[in-house]
Amino acid sequence: METFSPEAPHSSAASTNGSPAVSSDSPGTATSSSSNAFSATIDGRPSQQHPAPPPSVPAACLACRGKHLKCDGNTPCSRCTSSATECIYVASRRGYKGPRRNAAQNPNKRHASSSPPYSGPTVESCPMMLGHTPVSIPAPSLSAFNPAIVLPEQSPVSYAPTPALNHAGLYRNSFASPLDPNTMAPPNTMALTTSSAIPHVQPPVTTLAERCFDAFYHYFHAAHPFVLPKEYFLRLLKEGNTPGLNVVMAAIRYIGSLFLDAGPAKATYLEEAIRQCYLPTTTKDGFLIQALLLIIIGLDGSCQQEKARELLADCERFAIEIDLNKRQFASLHGHGNPVVEESWRRTWWDLFVCDGMIAGVHRITNFLLFDIQNDVGLPCEEQQYLTGRIPPPAYMEDFDDQLFSGEDREFSSFTYRIAAIRNLGRMMRMPQIMYPGDDTISRIEALLTNWRLHLPEAKRDDLSKNCKLDEMMFQAHFITHACTIMLHQPLSQLDSSPVQAVNSCAPHRPVPSGDNFNAHTRHTITAACEISKMVTQAVPIIQHTHFFTCVVTLSSIVHLSKWALYFIEDEEDLRQQIRLNIGALNKLSKVWKAANTAWGQVKGVAQEIYREKKAHQISPAFWVGFTQEQMISSIQADEGIMSEFNSMLTQVTQAP
Repeated sequence: METFSPEAPHSSAASTNGSPAVSSDSPGTATSSSSNAFSATIDGRPSQQHPAPPPSVPAACLACRGKHLKCDGNTPCSRCTSSATECIYVASRRGYKGPRRNAAQNPNKRHASSSPPYSGPTVESCPMMLGHTPVSIPAPSLSAFNPAIVLPEQSPVSYAPTPALNHAGLYRNSFASPLDPNTMAPPNTMALTTSSAIPHVQPPVTTLAERCFDAFYHYFHAAHPFVLPKEYFLRLLKEGNTPGLNVVMAAIRYIGSLFLDAGPAKATYLEEAIRQCYLPTTTKDGFLIQALLLIIIGLDGSCQQEKARELLADCERFAIEIDLNKRQFASLHGHGNPVVEESWRRTWWDLFVCDGMIAGVHRITNFLLFDIQNDVGLPCEEQQYLTGRIPPPAYMEDFDDQLFSGEDREFSSFTYRIAAIRNLGRMMRMPQIMYPGDDTISRIEALLTNWRLHLPEAKRDDLSKNCKLDEMMFQAHFITHACTIMLHQPLSQLDSSPVQAVNSCAPHRPVPSGDNFNAHTRHTITAACEISKMVTQAVPIIQHTHFFTCVVTLSSIVHLSKWALYFIEDEEDLRQQIRLNIGALNKLSKVWKAANTAWGQVKGVAQEIYREKKAHQISPAFWVGFTQEQMISSIQADEGIMSEFNSMLTQVTQAP
């Protein structure tokens, strides 16, 4: 092993830079000339001779370094010679970049970039550090971040404190040795030693199935909240004691794929979900009802309404066979878990609501479940369901008798949604209206008006107590507005023949024009405007139920029928209503094919109405009875509304 002294690095470096070699036999000669030149410089007197400039010095002795003076690099230097002080050199660590690669192979071989070995006292010999032991911290477990990663058992990681520097750049000996002889770790870093290296782990890649699951809960669950909350669903799935959840999971992936760019996987997930529902080994239970209901909603929004009706018939039959409509079903199949019991109650009532909305907007089925007797408990508030704080359920008789019982009891938003769809069922069961003054109209209008009048203050709009959208009240309100249009439009003066091509949601219903039923016209137009106003809610519109598509289409039929009239007084308001509906259908079409079809039909009808009005305006007879101001206003209204349509068409065409 080589032995290094403080002078060795200085002598080697000095000769390398071209300075005269200093011999131990004659130190005075080189020292004297160097000292004279150095003295003349610091005294400020010009030297009589002009010696060559002093060579560059790679290091300064401790005395010159401490006084921040230039050192000539000799051993000893001229300043230490003149002051009769000991001249000591310590190699500078400036520019040190750590040990070279072969340092680990031969730690005893030092290179030019290495630090000089430290020969001072060690921790064991330092009185200040008696009893000192390195800090031991267990190595971090990667499996704590990702349970799928299993690492071999590792020894603790030891962290040795960093040595402190004094003012002269020397390491104090109050801690450990500044240079580990095994790792060659530099003294200005924390030494990290472990018996096994931690492997580099790539972050987990999210699969399409996982993204579909997350999309379901992010975009869809709030609109139809009968499946277990996400945390409870995952917990039961992990326990592995509930095989029915696998069927629900297949349906969840299908619904979630509708909100993603899933490509062919959408069809694959749909086929798999239906296949699992009809497997011979699939148990006919509440989970099967949940899976079928999810598939029905997805098919209906994807313009596969015939297939949706087939599954709906099966779903309703299965639900009645397993007594899902009975009060005791939740407790018998909830396994003592209040959240699971609440999920069963919500499953029945969401099936009830969806059956009513499918019957109302498509006008093909007849709301079968409306006539099925049930005594299922009413759902609680959404926040209670999501957090697991489930109160004892109320029942429909409590809701119906609240005005007469004197009880001051609050009911959930879901309950008012159920009450709204019950009014639709009652309206569908009324006999055909033969004339405008029929008493049946008054009875149904009384139901709709009472529903609005007796809403608690907190339920009068679509916002919850924390100023977030209450999706259940949102649906309850648009169901009531749609009932109003369906009740009054056939008796209004709004001729529906110009909009008979808008039939993506329901077949065209002829409505003759006339001036005798203005009260019904007012009800119809007011409800249509209220639906358009609901589009302005500060929430992504695709997070609403897809049934909102048909309600917006129903509102658009009213607006277009009004536009088809010869003269429009409130042109600006009508333009804004149409623009809102166009924007809503355009946004919904990104997820739901039914919305895309409705948008195309509304656009086509608008263009046809515009062309027909322009053709009539050419004839002078068209303007008989109109003032010049009315003529200009009507033409401007038509041009403005058509401009809105063309603007929306351009945006849709240019969208990626």
